[in-house]
Amino acid sequence: MTELKDAAPIKGEAAGSGPEKVPAYSWYALGVLVLIYVLNFIDRQILSILANDIKADLGVEDDYLGFLYGTAFAVFYALFGIPLGKLADSWKRVRLMSLGLALWSTMTALSGFAKNATTLTVARIGVGVGEATASPSAYSLISDWFPARLRATALAIYSSGLYIGGGISLLIGGLIVENWNAAYPGGGPLGLVGWQAAFLAVGIPGLVLALWVLTLREPVRGAIDGLPTPEDPEPFRGFVRELFQVIPPFTVFGAAARGTGALVVNLCGAAFFAAVAWALWLWTGVFEQWLFLGVGYYAVFSWTMGLRARDLPTYRLTWGSPAFLCVILGYGTVAFMAYAASYWGAPYAERALGADKTELGWFLGAPGAVAGFLGVILGGRMADYLLERRPEGRVWVILFGLVMPLPAMWVAYTTSDVAVFYVGAFLAQLLSASALGAAAASSQALVLPRMRGLATATFFLATTLIGLGLGPFMAGYVSATNGDDLSLGVLSTFVAAPFGFILLVAALKLVPQAAATVVERARDAGEEV
Repeated sequence: MTELKDAAPIKGEAAGSGPEKVPAYSWYALGVLVLIYVLNFIDRQILSILANDIKADLGVEDDYLGFLYGTAFAVFYALFGIPLGKLADSWKRVRLMSLGLALWSTMTALSGFAKNATTLTVARIGVGVGEATASPSAYSLISDWFPARLRATALAIYSSGLYIGGGISLLIGGLIVENWNAAYPGGGPLGLVGWQAAFLAVGIPGLVLALWVLTLREPVRGAIDGLPTPEDPEPFRGFVRELFQVIPPFTVFGAAARGTGALVVNLCGAAFFAAVAWALWLWTGVFEQWLFLGVGYYAVFSWTMGLRARDLPTYRLTWGSPAFLCVILGYGTVAFMAYAASYWGAPYAERALGADKTELGWFLGAPGAVAGFLGVILGGRMADYLLERRPEGRVWVILFGLVMPLPAMWVAYTTSDVAVFYVGAFLAQLLSASALGAAAASSQALVLPRMRGLATATFFLATTLIGLGLGPFMAGYVSATNGDDLSLGVLSTFVAAPFGFILLVAALKLVPQAAATVVERARDAGEEV
């Protein structure tokens, strides 16, 4: 069982799995990362409490609101996460996080000056690009600060910032909007209304936090696993190369550089995704959603083909690994439903159940933060506990997080009692959150240390392009086409559950063998380990 304890028998892992005490500085640094992730999700999730006000002021529908929260953010977050993940694997991760934090905080603040949907969409894209720096850097840093035996727990603690930030955003946003609009009924300084002031209020503090982040010490990459990795003398070369592999239209030049055959495959892929996006546009009548997603999926296809050509070991351990794909896609279906329920919870309660914003902050947002925090921490601890007893232990926790929230979500979105809704939403958040730490740790355990940044970016491709890019939009689209029925919209996302169940049951069989052969498979693909 020693080799399977972290499901990755990398040289030196046993030393990292022993009883040695974790330095206090590691816990301090983790606390700073949690603050970053809290702010990350405040800036991301505050759209939920502001959705009805934006809808009224800008004259948009639920499908656009789902697109704004999900796809407009998700595509750029996912795509830039790939080259930024590569940069996290080769450059100073602390510097990268600080720069990204400054960027997304600035773009959040600029959202407060939006006067139309186009401006708000552009600002949202900027938030996505900036936030793409956070998790690849954080996951890699955590894996170098904490031994294998505690990584699921440490990653779960970091991930708790998602739920704390998401919950606090409802409370902060509700208080700001209602107090601002009460003080300035016709608009305040610069003509700003409540939802615009809220964007400014949560964006500006990030610029201060970015300076604090710069004070963190950079750990030696891979040292804790007995695989110290020297610094890349040209860290931005790989970043630029990844840009040409994943960001259209540079992807065409990147493919051409690999040869005529690669160019033909790339152009065929572009034609295929364009045709699918066009068909979905005709079917739904929503242009922006499928344009963005079509570009996103084509870009991922281009990057994957390029990765196979230039870094076969990383490709074999990620895209070429059925175990890795089952884990990330299985968790993607959890995110598909969870993101939809999380985003649409406040607008639904406000419209259908008559709750006001301040009440939603205290009874939906604050308990949601507690539920998510407890769920992700308990899930992470349980994942580590089960891994000590079964090599597929972490996957059972992901499967639990997929299935168990469904009854609570059903109750929440079918009741006419707002108190019952709050209880159902709390339980759904608690149970779905349990899967995140296990999924994140599983994805990290299936690759070598030098691949962790790109593995994280690939993990987030599933959570964003599947979960965030499709879930909230689907709920909004079903609502908009069925008389603003948000209950039907959110419950329609249950369609993802059977697919996730099949993927995770397969992962139960695939993960132990894949984890036990990480080094061997990397070596067979040409890795010098």
